[in-house]
Amino acid sequence: MPSPDDTAGHPPDRAPDRAPERAPGPPPDAADTLPRRLAIADLLRLLRALLHGGWRAVHEVEPDFWRNLRAELSAGRQWIDRAVVLACAAATGGVVVGFTLLAEAASHGFQQLAQWGPHGRWLALLWTPALTVALLWWTRRCVPGALGSGIPQVVRALEDDLEPARRAGLVSLRVSLHKIGLVSGGLLAGLSIGREGPTVQVGAGVMVHAERWLSPRAGIDAHDLMVAGAAAGIAAAFNTPLGGIVFALEQLTRRRGISHSSLVISGIVLAGLVAVAVFGNETYFGRLRVQQLSASLLLPGLLVALIAGLTGGLFARLIVVSARGLPDRFSRWRAAYPLRFAAACGLAVALIGLASGGATAGAGYATTRALLEGQADLPGVYTLLKFCATWLSAWTGVPAGVFAPSLAIGAGIGHDVAALTGVSREAAIPLIALGMAGFLAATTGGPITAFIIVMEMVSGHAMVLSLMACALLASGVARLVTAPMYVELAALLLPTAPAAAASTDAGPARQAAGGSTPQM
Repeated sequence: MPSPDDTAGHPPDRAPDRAPERAPGPPPDAADTLPRRLAIADLLRLLRALLHGGWRAVHEVEPDFWRNLRAELSAGRQWIDRAVVLACAAATGGVVVGFTLLAEAASHGFQQLAQWGPHGRWLALLWTPALTVALLWWTRRCVPGALGSGIPQVVRALEDDLEPARRAGLVSLRVSLHKIGLVSGGLLAGLSIGREGPTVQVGAGVMVHAERWLSPRAGIDAHDLMVAGAAAGIAAAFNTPLGGIVFALEQLTRRRGISHSSLVISGIVLAGLVAVAVFGNETYFGRLRVQQLSASLLLPGLLVALIAGLTGGLFARLIVVSARGLPDRFSRWRAAYPLRFAAACGLAVALIGLASGGATAGAGYATTRALLEGQADLPGVYTLLKFCATWLSAWTGVPAGVFAPSLAIGAGIGHDVAALTGVSREAAIPLIALGMAGFLAATTGGPITAFIIVMEMVSGHAMVLSLMACALLASGVARLVTAPMYVELAALLLPTAPAAAASTDAGPARQAAGGSTPQM
C-alpha cells in the first residue's frame, strides 16, 4: 500500500482511456425502427377497424344489397334477354338508317326526273299518278296494314284487347320491310309525304320481333317492345333521343308505368346512337343563327301560334274525315274505285308541284332548312300549296307520313306571318321555328313532343320557353277544332274482320287489317 507521501507528490498511475460502457439494449438502428413498426401496426389495426365498421354499416343500411347483387349476377337468362332487347334496338337504329338513305335516294331520283331534258318536269303528270296507283295496288293486295302513316296502327296494336294475329297484321317485321319500300316509292313518285312518321311502325315492327327470343320470365312484353321500337324510330329518324322518349310517353303508351323502363329507355338511346354513328352528331336542320325572341316579336309570335293551331286542327280534321269518309261524291268514288281516285289525287299533287316549281314535292326538308337559314325565296302561296299537296297525298291511301311535311307547313306559316308583319328575314327565323312547333303540336296532338323535337332539330335551346308556350297554345286551339288525330284514326281500326287483302279497282274498297284503315 503506498504511503501518503507518495500519493501526495506523485499522481497515481491512470488506466488507459476506454469508451464509456453503454446500458444493455437493442442496437441503435433497431431502436429507431421499433417506433415505426409500432406506428404501422397501429395504422393497420385502425384501418381494419374502419373496414370492419364500414362492412357492418353496409349491412345495417342495406341488408339486402349483397343478396340482390348475387341474384343479379347469377341471373344468366335475364342478361341474355336484355342483350336480345338491346341487339334489336341497335338493329332498329340500323334499319332506320337504311330507310333514311333509301328515302333520300328516292327523293333525289324524282328531282333528277324533273331535270331530265327540256320537258322533264312535265313527266310528273304521268309519273306521279302511275306510280301512286302501283303503290296503292301493291299495298292493298299484299300488306294492307301498311296503309297510311303507321302511327295509328301502332296505337291500335298497343291495345291489350287486340289478338296477336290481328296485331301481327298491323305491326310486324314483314310490315316494316314493306313499309320502307312503299314509302320510298311514294317519295320517288313526288308525293308530299315524309318518312319520319312511318319509322314509328317500322321501329315497332323490328323490336316486337325480339319477343320470340325472350324467355317467359323476361318481364318485358310486346307492349314494351313496340313502345321502345316506335320511340327508337323517332329518335333515329330525327336524331332526337329525348324527343323519341317523350313521344313514347305522350303518344303511345297508356300504362301507368312501363315494365323495365330503364331497359326500354336504353334501347331508345342505343338506336339513336347508331344513327349518330352513321350521320354524325349534327342537328336535323342545323343551328338557328337567331335563338332569342325579342319583345318586338311577341305579337307576331302570338299570331303564329294562333294560326298554326287553327290550320293544324283543320289539317288533322281533314285527315280524319278523309279516312272515315262522308256521304259525298268524292268519298263514294274513293270507296268504289280506290285506284282511280288515287290516280286523280296523284295528278293533282303533280299539278301543285308544277305550280310551286317542285317545292311541294317530298318531305320539304330542303325548303324548311332554307327558311331557317333565311335564304329561301318561295312563292307567297307555298304554305297553302304544301298544305293541299300533303292532304291529297295522304288521301290517296298510300303509305305516307305527315311529320316532316307538317314541319314544312309550320315553317311556311312563320315565314308568311313575318312577311305580313314586316319582320326581316334574319329576325323571322325564331318565328319560323315557332310555326314548326305550333303546327306539329296542333296536328299530332302532342305539344311536349312537338317542342322538344323542334328544339333538338334546330338546336334552339335558348328558345325552349317560347317553343313550349307556342306548342301548348297551338295544341289548345286545335282541340277546339278536332280531337287528337292519332286517337281518332286508331279508333277506325275496329277488330270487326280478319286482315285480308283489299279488293281491286272493280268494286268497293274492303277494310284492311281488321277495320277501315286510316289514310294518314
